[in-house]
Amino acid sequence: MKTLIVDGIEYAPLTTTGDIKIVILQRGWVMVGKFERKGSDCKLFNASVIRSWGTTKGLGEIAQGGPTSTTKLDPCGGLVEFDYLTVVATISVNEKKWEKEL
Repeated sequence: MKTLIVDGIEYAPLTTTGDIKIVILQRGWVMVGKFERKGSDCKLFNASVIRSWGTTKGLGEIAQGGPTSTTKLDPCGGLVEFDYLTVVATISVNEKKWEKEL
């Protein structure tokens, strides 16, 4: 893990312990990232919106096989936070296929 020193203060990236998941939220939002939940507070680290699945077999295809050449991911700038009541479903992914994307 790399650190950065600014004005004598050392800063390090946040570490996350959540598994990578595809999260389907209300109003049609489909996102992917490292999912963490504490009570009703949810966070997706290194989050991206999955704008276009790029599949012929639905979300399960990219969950297990990783993004295809036509999958469109829109990075969200790191962290997305939401209430658990907005979650419609979560899908576990093959993390080895997604690590390089997140």
